[in-house]
Amino acid sequence: MTEVNKKKMYVEVPIKVQAYDTDYMQIVNNTVYARWFEDMRFAILEKYFPLKEMAKEGKSPIVSEMTIKFIKPLTIQNSPVGKAWISELGKCKWVVNSEIWDGDTLYCSSQQTGCYIDLTTKRPTRFNQEFLDCYNSL
Repeated sequence: MTEVNKKKMYVEVPIKVQAYDTDYMQIVNNTVYARWFEDMRFAILEKYFPLKEMAKEGKSPIVSEMTIKFIKPLTIQNSPVGKAWISELGKCKWVVNSEIWDGDTLYCSSQQTGCYIDLTTKRPTRFNQEFLDCYNSL
C-alpha cells in the first residue's frame, strides 16, 4: 500500500499561481496559501460530502484553527499541486492535512482543525453517519 492510499479522503488539486497572488518580486503572498488550503478542504467535501447536502440538513463544517508551515517560497514560475486528506474524523471534529508540492519539492503544509455545527443552534453536532461510515471504510 502506498503512502497516498493510507491517506483517507485524499484529493489532489492543481493550483494556478496568478499574478495577483504574488508581490513585486513574483513570490506568492503568505495570505494566498490560506485560500488554497481552503480550496483543498472544499475539494474533499465536494468529493465525499458536498456542502449542498450539509445545507439541506442545516449543518456546516467550520474551521477553528489553522497552522501553516512555510518551507520554500513559491513564485509565479511554479506549477504547484495541492494534496489534502482528512487525517482525523470524530463524531463532530475533523482535522485536514494539506501540502503544496511542485514536482518532488514540498513548499508549504497546513493543518486545519474544526467541527461540524448546527446552523440553527451554532453548536457542534454529529456528522452524518454515511460520511463517518465512508471515512471509516477507507
